[in-house]
Amino acid sequence: MVRPKKHLGQHFLKDQNIADKIVGTLEGSPANVCELGPGTGVLTKLLLQQASIENLTLIDVDEESIEYLKTHFNDERLTIIQADFLKFDLTKIFREGFSLIGNFPYNISSQVFFKVLENRMLIQQVVCMIQKEVAERIAAPPGNKTYGILSVLLQTWYDVSYCFTVNEGVFFPPPNVKSAVIRLSRNNTDRLSCNEGLFFRVVKAAFGQRRKTLRNALRPMLTPELIQLPVLDKRAEQLDKFQFEELTQLIENG
Repeated sequence: MVRPKKHLGQHFLKDQNIADKIVGTLEGSPANVCELGPGTGVLTKLLLQQASIENLTLIDVDEESIEYLKTHFNDERLTIIQADFLKFDLTKIFREGFSLIGNFPYNISSQVFFKVLENRMLIQQVVCMIQKEVAERIAAPPGNKTYGILSVLLQTWYDVSYCFTVNEGVFFPPPNVKSAVIRLSRNNTDRLSCNEGLFFRVVKAAFGQRRKTLRNALRPMLTPELIQLPVLDKRAEQLDKFQFEELTQLIENG
């Protein structure tokens, strides 16, 4: 049996009903699916029962998990890769769009979402279990106290759904926090009307000093002409993704 490793943030799902609900959250009968951190294969088993899935790729950094999966699963649709997902070049495996699913390690979940953003032209949807607090932050609307960097960036390219809350007792070992399952579905945004790199920098800078007005948080980026804009009287959490795009465009054009 695979031992959960604290340094990898592993909490193995043991509740079959929750596993069924997670796999059932996938939309649109995807043909290509990647499972991150499959552990002992609780989701893997269910995914292989989905007739629509033509290719299932498992990525796990844990050698013990990889050996267990190779021993217990034998399917021609299955590819098992031992790798650090955050460092792995997804374009080497995926030539077309795919869905990402998994019980994400809590200690790297935010980094995983930035990886998703980097590969947003390939990743069509994400269904994942993460810490409840992070899930609420990602799904938060403008004006909410938890609305932040990931909220804006993910909502720019994905429609976010908070699906359901999961209690601690369904895991081994149980985590110290509640969990939640969310779904990100790729929206129709391909390109922004502004420089995308600058958009990321503006959003991060705005929330980096979220108690300050945008005028103060973004001051190094502002020309004397721009610094008087009324929108800069607001704080970062008051702007939606479209307003951040407009603001970035103004900064870009000076």
